[in-house]
Amino acid sequence: MSVASKIFCHMCLKADKKRDAGLTTPENIDRSDNIIYGTDEKWQSLDVYRPKNSEGPCPVIVSVHGGGWVYGNKEIYQYYCMNLAQRGFAVVNFTYRLAPKHKYPAAVDDTNMVFDWIMKNAEKYGLDTGNIFAVGDSAGAQILAVYACILTNPEYAKKYTFNAPKGLKLSAIALNCGLYALENAPDLTLVKDFLKNKGTPEELKMISAANFVTPAFPPSFVMTANGDELKAQAPFMVDALKKNNVRHVFKEYGDDNNTLYHVFHCNIKSPDAKIANDDECDFFRSLM
Repeated sequence: MSVASKIFCHMCLKADKKRDAGLTTPENIDRSDNIIYGTDEKWQSLDVYRPKNSEGPCPVIVSVHGGGWVYGNKEIYQYYCMNLAQRGFAVVNFTYRLAPKHKYPAAVDDTNMVFDWIMKNAEKYGLDTGNIFAVGDSAGAQILAVYACILTNPEYAKKYTFNAPKGLKLSAIALNCGLYALENAPDLTLVKDFLKNKGTPEELKMISAANFVTPAFPPSFVMTANGDELKAQAPFMVDALKKNNVRHVFKEYGDDNNTLYHVFHCNIKSPDAKIANDDECDFFRSLM
Protein backbone atom coordinates (compact mmCIF):
# COMPACT_ATOMS: atom_id res chain seq x y z
CA MET A 1 0.00 0.00 0.00
CA SER A 2 1.31 3.43 -0.92
CA VAL A 3 2.12 5.99 1.76
CA ALA A 4 -0.76 8.12 0.51
CA SER A 5 -3.21 5.24 0.95
CA LYS A 6 -1.91 4.51 4.45
CA ILE A 7 -2.41 8.13 5.47
CA PHE A 8 -5.86 8.13 3.89
CA CYS A 9 -6.91 4.98 5.79
CA HIS A 10 -5.63 6.41 9.10
CA MET A 11 -7.55 9.65 8.61
CA CYS A 12 -10.76 7.87 7.60
CA LEU A 13 -10.69 5.50 10.55
CA LYS A 14 -10.17 8.36 13.00
CA ALA A 15 -13.04 10.37 11.47
CA ASP A 16 -15.41 7.39 11.29
CA LYS A 17 -14.85 6.45 14.93
CA LYS A 18 -15.62 10.01 15.97
CA ARG A 19 -18.72 10.11 13.74
CA ASP A 20 -20.24 6.94 15.21
CA ALA A 21 -19.17 7.33 18.86
CA GLY A 22 -21.94 6.25 21.20
CA LEU A 23 -24.16 4.64 18.56
CA THR A 24 -25.72 1.24 19.21
CA THR A 25 -28.05 -1.12 17.39
CA PRO A 26 -31.56 0.43 17.36
CA GLU A 27 -34.17 -1.48 19.37
CA ASN A 28 -36.48 -1.66 16.34
CA ILE A 29 -33.93 -3.46 14.13
CA ASP A 30 -33.24 -7.18 13.79
CA ARG A 31 -29.79 -8.01 12.50
CA SER A 32 -28.18 -11.14 11.04
CA ASP A 33 -24.41 -10.72 11.09
CA ASN A 34 -21.27 -12.15 9.53
CA ILE A 35 -22.87 -14.22 6.79
CA ILE A 36 -20.27 -15.53 4.36
CA TYR A 37 -21.25 -14.91 0.73
CA GLY A 38 -18.04 -16.07 -0.96
CA THR A 39 -14.99 -18.20 -0.20
CA ASP A 40 -12.90 -15.63 1.67
CA GLU A 41 -14.19 -15.42 5.25
CA LYS A 42 -12.09 -12.33 5.99
CA TRP A 43 -13.39 -10.18 3.15
CA GLN A 44 -16.56 -11.75 1.79
CA SER A 45 -19.11 -11.37 4.56
CA LEU A 46 -22.35 -9.46 4.97
CA ASP A 47 -24.99 -8.40 7.46
CA VAL A 48 -28.75 -8.15 6.91
CA TYR A 49 -30.76 -5.57 8.87
CA ARG A 50 -34.57 -5.67 8.94
CA PRO A 51 -37.25 -3.64 10.70
CA LYS A 52 -38.29 -5.63 13.76
CA ASN A 53 -41.73 -7.27 13.50
CA SER A 54 -41.91 -6.57 9.76
CA GLU A 55 -44.26 -8.94 7.96
CA GLY A 56 -43.48 -10.60 4.65
CA PRO A 57 -40.59 -9.84 2.31
CA CYS A 58 -39.11 -6.34 2.62
CA PRO A 59 -37.84 -4.21 -0.24
CA VAL A 60 -34.06 -4.43 -0.28
CA ILE A 61 -31.30 -1.84 -0.21
CA VAL A 62 -27.76 -3.05 -0.88
CA SER A 63 -25.04 -0.71 0.41
CA VAL A 64 -21.69 -0.55 -1.38
CA HIS A 65 -19.36 1.20 1.04
CA GLY A 66 -16.83 3.86 0.14
CA GLY A 67 -13.22 4.23 1.17
CA GLY A 68 -11.11 4.99 -1.88
CA TRP A 69 -11.00 1.27 -2.79
CA VAL A 70 -8.40 0.77 -0.04
CA TYR A 71 -10.44 1.28 3.14
CA GLY A 72 -13.72 0.29 4.74
CA ASN A 73 -15.86 -2.64 5.79
CA LYS A 74 -19.40 -3.41 6.87
CA GLU A 75 -18.67 -2.60 10.52
CA ILE A 76 -17.92 1.02 9.61
CA TYR A 77 -21.22 1.27 7.72
CA GLN A 78 -23.46 -0.62 10.12
CA TYR A 79 -25.14 2.38 11.77
CA TYR A 80 -25.80 4.16 8.50
CA CYS A 81 -27.27 0.95 7.06
CA MET A 82 -29.42 0.22 10.10
CA ASN A 83 -30.69 3.79 9.88
CA LEU A 84 -31.83 3.07 6.32
CA ALA A 85 -33.48 -0.14 7.52
CA GLN A 86 -35.54 1.90 9.98
CA ARG A 87 -37.24 3.41 6.94
CA GLY A 88 -38.84 0.07 6.10
CA PHE A 89 -36.18 -1.70 4.07
CA ALA A 90 -34.10 -4.83 4.50
CA VAL A 91 -30.54 -3.56 4.13
CA VAL A 92 -27.64 -5.73 3.02
CA ASN A 93 -24.33 -4.31 4.26
CA PHE A 94 -21.23 -6.11 2.99
CA THR A 95 -17.46 -6.11 3.09
CA TYR A 96 -15.56 -6.53 -0.17
CA ARG A 97 -11.92 -7.17 -1.05
CA LEU A 98 -9.78 -4.05 -0.94
CA ALA A 99 -6.81 -2.76 -2.91
CA PRO A 100 -3.89 -2.83 -3.16
CA LYS A 101 -3.89 -6.57 -2.36
CA HIS A 102 -7.01 -7.10 -4.44
CA LYS A 103 -6.98 -5.13 -7.66
CA TYR A 104 -9.89 -4.17 -9.87
CA PRO A 105 -12.31 -5.80 -10.63
CA ALA A 106 -12.26 -7.76 -7.33
CA ALA A 107 -14.64 -5.31 -5.63
CA VAL A 108 -17.08 -5.50 -8.54
CA ASP A 109 -16.87 -9.29 -8.58
CA ASP A 110 -17.70 -9.33 -4.85
CA THR A 111 -20.64 -7.00 -5.45
CA ASN A 112 -21.96 -9.45 -8.01
CA MET A 113 -21.59 -12.31 -5.53
CA VAL A 114 -23.63 -10.37 -2.97
CA PHE A 115 -26.49 -9.92 -5.41
CA ASP A 116 -26.25 -13.60 -6.30
CA TRP A 117 -26.48 -14.42 -2.58
CA ILE A 118 -29.59 -12.23 -2.29
CA MET A 119 -31.32 -13.99 -5.17
CA LYS A 120 -30.56 -17.40 -3.65
CA ASN A 121 -31.38 -16.54 -0.02
CA ALA A 122 -34.31 -14.17 -0.45
CA GLU A 123 -36.90 -16.46 1.10
CA LYS A 124 -34.80 -17.26 4.18
CA TYR A 125 -34.13 -13.60 5.01
CA GLY A 126 -37.40 -12.09 3.83
CA LEU A 127 -36.03 -10.17 0.84
CA ASP A 128 -38.31 -8.89 -1.91
CA THR A 129 -36.39 -9.59 -5.12
CA GLY A 130 -38.95 -7.58 -7.06
CA ASN A 131 -37.83 -4.42 -5.28
CA ILE A 132 -34.03 -4.39 -5.10
CA PHE A 133 -32.35 -1.02 -4.67
CA ALA A 134 -28.74 -0.05 -3.97
CA VAL A 135 -26.75 2.84 -2.56
CA GLY A 136 -23.07 3.57 -2.90
CA ASP A 137 -20.87 6.46 -1.86
CA SER A 138 -17.50 7.73 -3.05
CA ALA A 139 -15.58 4.70 -4.37
CA GLY A 140 -18.66 2.62 -3.57
CA ALA A 141 -20.68 4.80 -5.94
CA GLN A 142 -18.11 4.12 -8.65
CA ILE A 143 -18.36 0.37 -8.01
CA LEU A 144 -22.16 0.44 -7.97
CA ALA A 145 -22.42 2.55 -11.11
CA VAL A 146 -20.09 0.22 -12.98
CA TYR A 147 -22.06 -2.78 -11.77
CA ALA A 148 -25.29 -1.19 -12.97
CA CYS A 149 -23.64 -0.76 -16.39
CA ILE A 150 -22.70 -4.45 -16.40
CA LEU A 151 -26.34 -5.35 -15.77
CA THR A 152 -27.69 -3.07 -18.50
CA ASN A 153 -24.99 -2.83 -21.20
CA PRO A 154 -24.29 -6.23 -22.82
CA GLU A 155 -21.18 -5.04 -24.65
CA TYR A 156 -19.69 -3.65 -21.45
CA ALA A 157 -20.59 -6.83 -19.56
CA LYS A 158 -18.40 -8.82 -21.96
CA LYS A 159 -15.35 -7.11 -20.44
CA TYR A 160 -15.90 -9.08 -17.22
CA THR A 161 -15.49 -12.80 -16.52
CA PHE A 162 -18.45 -13.24 -14.16
CA ASN A 163 -22.14 -13.50 -15.04
CA ALA A 164 -24.89 -11.50 -13.37
CA PRO A 165 -27.43 -13.50 -11.31
CA LYS A 166 -30.37 -14.76 -13.30
CA GLY A 167 -33.47 -12.64 -12.81
CA LEU A 168 -31.70 -9.74 -11.08
CA LYS A 169 -32.97 -6.25 -11.86
CA LEU A 170 -32.14 -3.12 -9.93
CA SER A 171 -35.28 -1.07 -9.40
CA ALA A 172 -33.22 2.06 -8.72
CA ILE A 173 -29.88 3.16 -7.28
CA ALA A 174 -28.52 6.12 -5.33
CA LEU A 175 -25.05 7.39 -6.20
CA ASN A 176 -23.60 9.56 -3.45
CA CYS A 177 -20.51 11.77 -3.77
CA GLY A 178 -19.02 9.37 -6.29
CA LEU A 179 -16.62 9.12 -9.21
CA TYR A 180 -18.03 8.43 -12.65
CA ALA A 181 -15.49 9.87 -15.12
CA LEU A 182 -12.07 8.89 -13.85
CA GLU A 183 -10.39 10.49 -16.85
CA ASN A 184 -11.43 13.79 -15.27
CA ALA A 185 -10.83 12.93 -11.61
CA PRO A 186 -9.02 15.62 -9.57
CA ASP A 187 -6.69 13.16 -7.82
CA LEU A 188 -5.65 9.70 -9.03
CA THR A 189 -3.38 8.86 -6.07
CA LEU A 190 -5.60 6.09 -4.66
CA VAL A 191 -6.53 4.83 -8.12
CA LYS A 192 -2.91 3.79 -8.60
CA ASP A 193 -3.33 1.25 -5.79
CA PHE A 194 -6.65 0.08 -7.23
CA LEU A 195 -5.65 -0.64 -10.83
CA LYS A 196 -3.16 -3.23 -12.04
CA ASN A 197 -1.33 -0.79 -14.30
CA LYS A 198 -1.75 2.21 -11.96
CA GLY A 199 -4.26 4.02 -14.13
CA THR A 200 -3.55 3.89 -17.84
CA PRO A 201 -6.00 5.80 -20.10
CA GLU A 202 -7.58 2.47 -21.04
CA GLU A 203 -8.05 1.49 -17.38
CA LEU A 204 -9.54 4.85 -16.44
CA LYS A 205 -12.02 4.61 -19.30
CA MET A 206 -12.92 1.06 -18.24
CA ILE A 207 -13.91 2.07 -14.71
CA SER A 208 -15.75 5.27 -15.70
CA ALA A 209 -19.45 4.41 -15.65
CA ALA A 210 -20.46 7.59 -17.46
CA ASN A 211 -18.94 6.06 -20.61
CA PHE A 212 -21.22 3.01 -20.55
CA VAL A 213 -24.69 4.20 -19.56
CA THR A 214 -27.50 3.03 -21.83
CA PRO A 215 -31.26 3.70 -21.79
CA ALA A 216 -31.64 0.50 -19.75
CA PHE A 217 -29.62 1.92 -16.82
CA PRO A 218 -31.70 1.87 -13.60
CA PRO A 219 -33.44 5.02 -12.34
CA SER A 220 -30.88 6.97 -10.36
CA PHE A 221 -30.67 9.45 -7.53
CA VAL A 222 -27.36 11.30 -7.91
CA MET A 223 -26.26 13.30 -4.90
CA THR A 224 -23.35 15.53 -3.94
CA ALA A 225 -22.72 18.42 -1.53
CA ASN A 226 -21.50 21.97 -1.88
CA GLY A 227 -18.32 21.16 0.04
CA ASP A 228 -17.69 17.75 -1.55
CA GLU A 229 -14.26 17.57 -3.15
CA LEU A 230 -15.73 15.24 -5.80
CA LYS A 231 -18.79 17.33 -6.68
CA ALA A 232 -17.42 18.08 -10.17
CA GLN A 233 -17.84 14.37 -10.95
CA ALA A 234 -21.63 14.34 -10.54
CA PRO A 235 -22.40 16.30 -13.74
CA PHE A 236 -20.62 13.69 -15.86
CA MET A 237 -23.03 11.03 -14.61
CA VAL A 238 -26.06 13.29 -14.81
CA ASP A 239 -25.22 14.20 -18.40
CA ALA A 240 -24.94 10.51 -19.32
CA LEU A 241 -28.33 9.83 -17.71
CA LYS A 242 -29.92 12.75 -19.55
CA LYS A 243 -28.42 11.68 -22.88
CA ASN A 244 -29.94 8.22 -22.46
CA ASN A 245 -33.29 9.43 -21.10
CA VAL A 246 -32.80 7.57 -17.82
CA ARG A 247 -35.14 8.66 -15.04
CA HIS A 248 -33.08 10.46 -12.43
CA VAL A 249 -32.93 13.04 -9.68
CA PHE A 250 -29.88 15.21 -9.07
CA LYS A 251 -29.38 17.09 -5.82
CA GLU A 252 -26.54 19.10 -4.37
CA TYR A 253 -27.04 19.57 -0.64
CA GLY A 254 -25.84 22.53 1.41
CA ASP A 255 -25.94 26.28 0.82
CA ASP A 256 -23.97 29.45 1.52
CA ASN A 257 -24.86 29.20 5.20
CA ASN A 258 -24.38 25.47 5.53
CA THR A 259 -21.35 23.78 3.99
CA LEU A 260 -21.70 20.02 3.72
CA TYR A 261 -18.78 17.78 2.92
CA HIS A 262 -17.98 14.47 1.26
CA VAL A 263 -20.34 11.62 2.32
CA PHE A 264 -22.06 13.80 4.91
CA HIS A 265 -25.08 11.51 4.62
CA CYS A 266 -23.30 8.71 6.51
CA ASN A 267 -23.38 10.73 9.74
CA ILE A 268 -26.80 9.71 10.99
CA LYS A 269 -26.56 12.18 13.88
CA SER A 270 -26.78 14.99 11.35
CA PRO A 271 -30.14 16.59 10.39
CA ASP A 272 -28.77 17.09 6.88
CA ALA A 273 -28.06 13.39 6.57
CA LYS A 274 -31.64 12.62 7.57
CA ILE A 275 -32.94 14.88 4.82
CA ALA A 276 -30.73 13.32 2.15
CA ASN A 277 -31.43 9.74 3.23
CA ASP A 278 -35.17 10.44 3.43
CA ASP A 279 -35.04 11.87 -0.09
CA GLU A 280 -33.32 8.80 -1.46
CA CYS A 281 -35.67 6.34 0.25
CA ASP A 282 -38.65 8.36 -0.95
CA PHE A 283 -37.26 8.10 -4.48
CA PHE A 284 -37.00 4.32 -4.07
CA ARG A 285 -40.56 4.07 -2.75
CA SER A 286 -41.84 6.05 -5.74
CA LEU A 287 -40.63 3.20 -7.95
CA MET A 288 -42.16 0.33 -5.99
